[in-house]
Amino acid sequence: MLSDDLNACADMLRRGDPDRFLAAMAAPVAARHVLFPIYAFNLEVARAPWVTQEPMIAEMRLQWWRDALGEIREGGLVRRHEVVTPLAHVLDGACAARLEALIEARRWDIYREPFADPAAFERYINDTSGSLLAVTALALGSADEGVLADAGYALGLANWLRAIPALEAAGRIPLVDGRPEALRALASGGLARLNRARRARHKVSRAARPALLPLWQAGPVLALAERAPNAVAEGALDIAPARSRLTLMLRASSGLW
Repeated sequence: MLSDDLNACADMLRRGDPDRFLAAMAAPVAARHVLFPIYAFNLEVARAPWVTQEPMIAEMRLQWWRDALGEIREGGLVRRHEVVTPLAHVLDGACAARLEALIEARRWDIYREPFADPAAFERYINDTSGSLLAVTALALGSADEGVLADAGYALGLANWLRAIPALEAAGRIPLVDGRPEALRALASGGLARLNRARRARHKVSRAARPALLPLWQAGPVLALAERAPNAVAEGALDIAPARSRLTLMLRASSGLW
């Protein structure tokens, strides 16, 4: 049975991050006690730069979450909050410290400067999606860091490509190179890392596997972007809902994320 805080986290996800909500609901009930607060934390941090036009206020919002992680990392008194309270029960100090890199990376979302180079873009994806996936998996069980890094990058890239139209509409410059051939190469690289992670599935413990369920759409999204890079700008990367739900069900039941 979920506590009121966990139910609140689940409701946040249902409304604000439906893909991760569905992935969490496809996981075993025990895993949801870990998934819901970590995913709710990610949602709150991800949207902090977007709820205000004032950079200083956005920075203050991110600092609030950085301070909360600091309390968890230090192991002392932790502020009462519907996300922070259950988060403190599932993170150790090392995982809390890793999520601080996620918060720092999200500062890019506050401003309108482009990524300096491809390395800066890759670092952003690794520090956001990669950190989140790694922390979630390690909070559940043991897993190889290399597998988690590849999987986290592939997932982050797929989600980023899906978000390109919205990011551009908000005045951001989301890609270092938006030419079709560059997008094709980017998607191809993401697919290569996803396939490498899947070839090493045995290095992820059964307990940690639910953290990989959000990958269920990454393969089809990256494959479509590689095949038809114009679909990125057109916002046409989303998978048909019926196919998407079926894929998730199959991944969850088989354990072959």
